[in-house]
Amino acid sequence: MKVIEIRELTADDLRARVHDLDDQLFRLRIQKSMGQLETPAKVRQVRRDLARMKTILREKEQQA
Repeated sequence: MKVIEIRELTADDLRARVHDLDDQLFRLRIQKSMGQLETPAKVRQVRRDLARMKTILREKEQQA
């Protein structure tokens, strides 16, 4: 997701997406350890999306 799209989301939506990305990252790490991961770049993409969402969520919480 792009930063502009993330900033349009509400804090509750961001929390839900952060939770989903945490789960997805966990599953990808398990797949990687078992040698079943098809696209290793997906782990990097999910980590970066997760960091972006956490950063913007924190900004929104500080403003409130």
